Amino acid sequence: MAIRRIDERTGLEAYRAATRGAAVSDVDRTTLACAVRFTLQELAADQPGHAVEVRVPPFGAVQCIEGPRHTRGTPPNVIETDAQTWLDLVAGRRTWQDAVAGGSVDASGARADLGHLLPLPGMARPLG
Repeated sequence: MAIRRIDERTGLEAYRAATRGAAVSDVDRTTLACAVRFTLQELAADQPGHAVEVRVPPFGAVQCIEGPRHTRGTPPNVIETDAQTWLDLVAGRRTWQDAVAGGSVDASGARADLGHLLPLPGMARPLG
């Protein structure tokens, strides 16, 4: 089964709408979901692999970064955060270190560090 991809134009429009204001709570759920899924998709495209699972519930999760592949159960390297934090990290509005230290990101495993990959190329602030 082919993976359904969000086209770049649609994804960037959703991302811009979701990051235009200060809080994602002002963004409709469909746009927010599209923005999160698109940015996760871009992370996985930029950093292919299966060593780290990045989760932004309830909107999506991807596996990325080269390294050992897990086949069953919970992956050894897991990152989980909320939509607001994820989009702030992607846009460069917040640093990885601050988000982890503040408890907004739960990262477990030796490879669960995206600090050197964020903000995502082409997505840094300001947008809108």
